[in-house]
Amino acid sequence: MPHAVVLGGSIAGLLAARVLGDVARVTVVEADDPGGADGVRRGVPQGAHVHGLLTPGWALAERWYPGLKGDLAADGAVLGSGSGIQFYLDGVRKVPSPRDEGVGVTRGLLEAHVRRRTLADGRVAVLRGRAVGLVFEGGRVAGVRYRDAAATGVRDEGGGVGVRTLAADLVVDATGRSSRLGSWLVEAGWPAPPVERTRIDLHYATARFRRGDEAPGVMGACATPPAAGSVTRRRFAGLAAVEGDQWLLTVGDHGARPPTDPDGFRRACEELKAPPFQAVARQCEMLGGIETFTLAHTVKRDFAAVERLPGGLVAVGDSVASFNPVYAQGITAAAFHASCLARHLASGADVHASAAPYFKHVAAVTDAAWEVSTLAVVQPDLVGPHRLRSRATRRLVDLLTRAAFTDTWVNERFTDVVHMRAHPSSLKRPRLWWGVARALADQRRGGGRGWAARDAAVVAADTVAEPGVPCVGPSTAAGTGLR
Repeated sequence: MPHAVVLGGSIAGLLAARVLGDVARVTVVEADDPGGADGVRRGVPQGAHVHGLLTPGWALAERWYPGLKGDLAADGAVLGSGSGIQFYLDGVRKVPSPRDEGVGVTRGLLEAHVRRRTLADGRVAVLRGRAVGLVFEGGRVAGVRYRDAAATGVRDEGGGVGVRTLAADLVVDATGRSSRLGSWLVEAGWPAPPVERTRIDLHYATARFRRGDEAPGVMGACATPPAAGSVTRRRFAGLAAVEGDQWLLTVGDHGARPPTDPDGFRRACEELKAPPFQAVARQCEMLGGIETFTLAHTVKRDFAAVERLPGGLVAVGDSVASFNPVYAQGITAAAFHASCLARHLASGADVHASAAPYFKHVAAVTDAAWEVSTLAVVQPDLVGPHRLRSRATRRLVDLLTRAAFTDTWVNERFTDVVHMRAHPSSLKRPRLWWGVARALADQRRGGGRGWAARDAAVVAADTVAEPGVPCVGPSTAAGTGLR
């Protein structure tokens, strides 16, 4: 049985280890001790904030870990769907989407369950250490060099005392957005993948509140207040009912830091003009301090564009792409990457050969999610026609968002893309923009009657992937290699 080494015990690494465990013996090399009070590893700086899996991500998770939602609920996580998941824009509540489903859970509890279920397979083990390099042999990766945490008691990288070698038939890089894989490849004479960065200047502030009956029936909510005068800055917030009878509330901003003092944080929640956020801010006790997080850029590494890759090497999760977390795509994208890996191995691929077919499938998922996560971002450092196009795109997204808030049919099409059930190319269809125009006209007349009763054949036809267009989601697996 081949030996696979996964670098990083994040959710992305654990999902990869889970699918690898069906065909290989797996060692997860992870430096962080997950035994903290909140279950969040030190290597997850965003771990204290609101997290979520999108609908297709949950479908894959339940396939690999049957009953996962039920296990989480037994530990206090909150299940919700339909009207239990609410969206607000300028204080107006969006029409509900019956297909929206979610689980209110902290990152720590979710990762703890995924870790426990993954390691329950006797073919998956964890080795405490930090990867510091790769071992190449005959055109492939044959192992990893790692600093043994038990031997050194230190966490820094580099050679010297405590560095050991672990042989491998397949190495999976799941070390995240700070991955050094590109440098390791260049050092060994291989080309590094092209890197694309998008400036987002994102700032988070998150607080926990004691949860009572102040927002009955609400599992999760998102809110955006009136535009702040410039499309380069727009505050937003997320709310989730989580285990321990608590609310997890995150306030974010592109271009400015949200308040980090309790009074200022509560005022920011009031300004959202969204009832669930106002109820929590007014009525609930804040537990502990306010956690912050900053992300300057999103990062995408295009492994599919590399003409020459060593065999026995793949990458998953943030090592491939670190998205704008506002869209909650990260964990779901990691699940798709694991699904791509499972399909690649099931095809009979030689683990010692180049994984170019795998990276091609991953690119279909990653590029689609990347397009969505950069739709509404205007980069302040852009000039000339690029900035004009970016502003035009943001304007179109604003129109689409406003139409989706009152029109059921438009909302379903928009949500399918945002939740990675459909390819972003579907947003370019004339039928959709005719629907947007009609919805906005209804709003101006004080209506917003919705199109839920449209001809069923038309609606069904609009959800089917166009031939040759890769879409994201299990229902379109034939186009992307996701099964």
